[in-house]
Amino acid sequence: MNLHDNPLLHQQPSALNLGIADFNASLTAAGATVSQIDWRPPGDADPAKAWALAQLQADPRIAAANATACQRVIAARPIWQDVALRADGVWPELRDTRLLLHAGPPVQWLEMCGPMQGALVGAVLYEDWADTPEQAQRMLAGGEIAFGQCHDFGAVGPMTGIISASMPVLQVRDATHGNLAYTNINEGIGRCLRFGANGPDVLQRLKWLAAVVAPVLQAAARSALDSHGGIDLKAIQSQALLMGDEVHSRNAASTALFLGQLAVALTAPAARDRVPADAVHQTLDFIARNSQFFLNYSMVSCKAIMDAAHGVPFSTVVTATARNGSETGLRVSGLGPQWFCAPSAMPVGLFFPGYGQADACPDIGDSAITETAGFGGCAFAASPALTLLAGGTVGDALRYSREMWEICVTRNPGLSLPALDFAGAPCGIDVLKVIDTGIQPVVTTGIAHRQAGIGQIGAGIVRVPMACYQRAFDAAAAAFLPT
Repeated sequence: MNLHDNPLLHQQPSALNLGIADFNASLTAAGATVSQIDWRPPGDADPAKAWALAQLQADPRIAAANATACQRVIAARPIWQDVALRADGVWPELRDTRLLLHAGPPVQWLEMCGPMQGALVGAVLYEDWADTPEQAQRMLAGGEIAFGQCHDFGAVGPMTGIISASMPVLQVRDATHGNLAYTNINEGIGRCLRFGANGPDVLQRLKWLAAVVAPVLQAAARSALDSHGGIDLKAIQSQALLMGDEVHSRNAASTALFLGQLAVALTAPAARDRVPADAVHQTLDFIARNSQFFLNYSMVSCKAIMDAAHGVPFSTVVTATARNGSETGLRVSGLGPQWFCAPSAMPVGLFFPGYGQADACPDIGDSAITETAGFGGCAFAASPALTLLAGGTVGDALRYSREMWEICVTRNPGLSLPALDFAGAPCGIDVLKVIDTGIQPVVTTGIAHRQAGIGQIGAGIVRVPMACYQRAFDAAAAAFLPT
């Protein structure tokens, strides 16, 4: 063929550009079609980090440890077994002290976001440690109240995640590994403590949950435990993925599945003898009107799952992602209880009428524990309906799950994603893969107003800050590589 007859010389050029987008301008000016691929060299172009990454990725101890951690995730079987009517009945540290638990890594009063401060004021009022919000705030600012992290007590809580001594908590046991996990009861929608509201209406609802709902849930849990070993939360989560939930920001199917099992448990003679019929009716009605009620159950299920995977020597699998409204922190299986923190990112998505990005609080809550267990952003492909609330397209939802495959150790055969040919959900977010690919994990999330008490103002996604992973990577390199 004559060179001048080559069709490549007579068609519009097309180019694929890796990395630096500035090269695109000269190509497009010449009439070329350019496809941009976002890519960075491993180790963020730092030769020392790149070499450390290569050594860690080739370490057979790490590969074996990550396989073990993921096998624990896949084998875990979280069962709802009981309700403790008071949190201080579970944790003696809360007895005769003024200690409040909150979501996320540690944070001091002055660094807390508005919703966190507002929720803590509400908890002080709930416990009758103060008579007015002003007095409660002075006590909190003056150091009269101690703070602890839910995760350090084997617990999780949505948004601000506040748990105080006299609040009831749900108890879940991983039947495979034996560890326990706890969470509070979902308050429903509207003005809630988890969003920083602390008025009389909020405190009255909390008292009602403790006096009416908690005993009903306790009776149901104990009835289910006696009859068939408890309610299998992971089974509900797995089924909900087939019904349009990703079991973090959307829990419509999972709440309906849970409500069915709850109702059956409450019809057992033993349960009917424990609680009045009117309390049962109030509880079932409350749950039926709150499609997000299962969120707390999903979170505590995932906490039990991921605690079973924590503590595997040499593992670089993330076992907790938590946010306090100021910082986001990670825990890594083989790196002990240390948090690897960075400033929380701002969620992006769709806002309710009258609100916008300027009104949003930085990312907050323990609910990203669901992503670590393979739900939420990992399973976004299962919930195309969520895009109507969180923004984006169905194609975006599929893409997010595919991205998460790239940074996870394996796939969980027990969590099927129908829209991706029933492939297993991503399992085991790996610090090394995040650093290697530059892909930041996706979290589906509600968006809270930055001021206390206003509540949820939208929904969307957020990316876990890369700085969290960089710090975890540095710690892994220091701990696992020879000096």
